[in-house]
Amino acid sequence: MSSGLLDPALNIAPVNPCHIHLVGICGTGMAAMAAILQQQGFTVTGSDQNVYPPMSDFLASLGIEVMAGYAAANLATRPDLVIVGNVVRATNPEAVELVRIRLPYLSMPQALGHFFLEGKKSLVVTGTHGKTTTSSLLATTLHRIGATPGFMIGGLVEAFGRNSHVSDGPYFVVEGDEYDTAFFNKVSKFQHYRPHCAILTSVEFDHADIFADLAAIKASFAEFIGRIPSEGALVAHLDDPVVAELAVAAPCPVIGYGTGAGCEWRLTDLRAHGLATEFAVHHHDRLLGRCRLPMPGLHNCLNALAVIALLSRLGFAFEAIVNGLASFEGVKRRQQIRGVVRGITVVDDFAHHPTAVRETLNALRLAWPGNRLLVVFEPRTNSSRRAVFQQDYAHVFGAADEVLIREHVPLDTLPVDEQFSSVQLAADLRINGITAQAFPDTDTILDALVRTCTSGDVVVILSNGGFDGIHERLLVLLGQAA
Repeated sequence: MSSGLLDPALNIAPVNPCHIHLVGICGTGMAAMAAILQQQGFTVTGSDQNVYPPMSDFLASLGIEVMAGYAAANLATRPDLVIVGNVVRATNPEAVELVRIRLPYLSMPQALGHFFLEGKKSLVVTGTHGKTTTSSLLATTLHRIGATPGFMIGGLVEAFGRNSHVSDGPYFVVEGDEYDTAFFNKVSKFQHYRPHCAILTSVEFDHADIFADLAAIKASFAEFIGRIPSEGALVAHLDDPVVAELAVAAPCPVIGYGTGAGCEWRLTDLRAHGLATEFAVHHHDRLLGRCRLPMPGLHNCLNALAVIALLSRLGFAFEAIVNGLASFEGVKRRQQIRGVVRGITVVDDFAHHPTAVRETLNALRLAWPGNRLLVVFEPRTNSSRRAVFQQDYAHVFGAADEVLIREHVPLDTLPVDEQFSSVQLAADLRINGITAQAFPDTDTILDALVRTCTSGDVVVILSNGGFDGIHERLLVLLGQAA
């Protein structure tokens, strides 16, 4: 597990630390960690080289000092503990200095387990898709029914205005990411999360930079499932064949949910009402009632059904659960309306994996059936910038009327022929009958949108990053064009 540089003996939490420094603090998980450490009374500082909203604004609102750029001098105060984010490499100046001055260090998942999960019933939401939304639905619903949990989630939950929280209650909701933990600890983050119960939404190939193939991902999920105690439960989306395969070996009760006849919890009769959806909920083929969710799309309703299944397992009443779900305010960057100018709606979403893109756009088409849907896509993740999903992307934009694709920032370590091509995707989409064009940068996309957008259009911006502030810039430009 050791990098060969950091001393494994120092990979510990010291007794009674006061000052904790986070390297890579502006990542969603690291910012969440910073907030709950501060909530617990620790002095928190951090550093990062990629500082952009919403995390930068969130940290500033908490008064947490963020040092711009990585430097050995950032550790000059000799904090009691250094938490190292998974964006940090062994060559990072602060990682090098950490070796030299021999301070205790942890990864973010290790710190979460040590400081916050001990003695709690950890409810871990995991899967290739839907983790952030489902975690947020779970935490918000628990809060609404009077059992406010601690939580750490990869998105800002509107009900709390933050993506982490500490609670005196028995439950802690964790978004369980399968990406690796840190350069010195190359296992999936969720292996550190001590699950009492877990939701498993889906398993597909992703993270091509760290997993060789689907079999490698399945092995990591199988190891995680094996950590659930016999008195816990796995809430599994059995419509997904890989999930169903993995669930067979679970050492705990498996509670299946989905649309299939073999699911213990089943969703039927889905009806769209603008940006809201409602559906019938069946348990062991008995109709319990209907659930109204203020979000569009089948995938979001399935996420809500998973929450119903888990909270019912934990002993909460069905009516209280669906009332809590009905009050859900959303998550930043998940089908979030950023503004409406001149009748043009700008929507922000995090989707980047082909399946997530398809499901998000299908949901938005249900919400706006008669409007023109213009989709702006930025391939930004390590997987989306590789050719691994090139052909898949050509078949997931079917709900769009027009697609504008930004050229990706090249991966320096990968040959050009193994990298994603925005030009090729645009050409493939045009063959499939969809108007599409590739653009070299954000400015040219903005120019095209301002020229072509008219009242009634819905502009959907898909990216897992800040995208050069495109959302606010577009709203301003549309206003000026008036």
